Amino acid sequence: MSTSREDIQPISQTQLQDLTARVDRTLSLQVASNLFVSFKYAWQGISYAFRTQRNFRVHVSIGTLAISLAIWLHLGAIEISVISLTCGAVLTMELINTALESVVDLTVQQTYHELAKIAKDCAAAAVLISALIALLIATCLLFPPLWAALQA
Repeated sequence: MSTSREDIQPISQTQLQDLTARVDRTLSLQVASNLFVSFKYAWQGISYAFRTQRNFRVHVSIGTLAISLAIWLHLGAIEISVISLTCGAVLTMELINTALESVVDLTVQQTYHELAKIAKDCAAAAVLISALIALLIATCLLFPPLWAALQA
């Protein structure tokens, strides 16, 4: 028994969304089979954030500038490490913020909910606090040698 094109009924938008959700849910429940696959998934997360999140790109640029400036100023290993760790903390907070926003958006499905707003605002505030602390640390470590270099 063969099926003709006339026998095939198009699926509705709701059916397509349900099917997509089931496929996505199945894929999201998969566990990495080995360490390489885990790193691949992590890199996909970093890549996604870099492609889609303007603030992540800004923080990567500022962090790269701060670390490069620390190296150019011949700061010690501890100072460079502290600047690197604070930059890494900001990027980590940005990734957590992106993940939380994605989960909230998935949950509320493009409808407004006050609790979703609170969750997103608090996650954004965590990024802001970490960025301000990183700025303070970088200023304390970079400004004195930079000022001395500019005076010479």
